[in-house]
Amino acid sequence: MMSAWVIAALIGGAIILALAIYAGKLLGQVKAQALRQTQAVMVRNERILDSIRTIALAVSQEQCNPSEGAIRLTNLLNALQFNEPRDFANEYPGLYELYEKVKDMPTHEARNNFKRNEIMRLDMQRAGFELELAAQIKTEAIALSGLTLPSA
Repeated sequence: MMSAWVIAALIGGAIILALAIYAGKLLGQVKAQALRQTQAVMVRNERILDSIRTIALAVSQEQCNPSEGAIRLTNLLNALQFNEPRDFANEYPGLYELYEKVKDMPTHEARNNFKRNEIMRLDMQRAGFELELAAQIKTEAIALSGLTLPSA
């Protein structure tokens, strides 16, 4: 007859084996979830990148106001997710400079809260900023219209 120690060892071994199998299953689920999350980020980045290319092309062809393009492009660039962060402000300084100069100017319904002469002054100021950075923004918009994602 088996001793109590042998029975306890067998039961303990069975428990350890069951826990190891369970841990392996959980590890597999975590890896699958991480893969799904990575794929979702890639799909999201690709969608954002399509928008960036479209807006950048419109800005480079002067179909989109440079200020509006700068606002949209900087926000989209900042929304991209990478393993290694990118400093788009250094890569596209003209867009980011224009964005910083016009980001607090009123748009849409908010313009209705200002007097006409104040709106005209702000529009003239914005036009000056756009003129000052026009060549640099066009160059950066052309570069952005061909932007690609880094390979994973």
